[in-house]
Amino acid sequence: MSWAEVEAAAPEIARLGRERLDETRVALLGTLRKDGSPRISPIEPFLSDGHLLLGAMSRSAKTRDLKRDPRCVLHTTVTGPDTGDPELKLYGRAIEVDDAVRDACEGAWWRHHPREAAVVFSLTIERAVFVSWDLDRGKITMKRWSAQDGLGETTRGYP
Repeated sequence: MSWAEVEAAAPEIARLGRERLDETRVALLGTLRKDGSPRISPIEPFLSDGHLLLGAMSRSAKTRDLKRDPRCVLHTTVTGPDTGDPELKLYGRAIEVDDAVRDACEGAWWRHHPREAAVVFSLTIERAVFVSWDLDRGKITMKRWSAQDGLGETTRGYP
């Protein structure tokens, strides 16, 4: 599903996720290497016209990974242990976008470089999780959504 479809199906997770993406401006992208081992890379996600866009340098390892196997996970950054920073986790597939979607993204870094310098992907989202921490009460809340299972929420103590 596109970001717009997630907004319709899970508006609270999408709203909280958008806030977190706007706040951090950098996320970690997990991809699969050719040998199947994981790779983690920083990336600057952009929300544009109902898409969650990920631009990567054309010759980067993450671009090679995604072109070979589009499965990936996107996780917003946290600033340190025990900070209580909320976390957005998105699981899905990165699909290369056409020029119209690519060019419509205001403020994207790739718009100021030659077209061949970057590949732009839209994340099709299969599962979304938003994690919030209540440090004072020692509780973690996980809001979950997937097309298969719908919405769910769990609160439990930690550690």
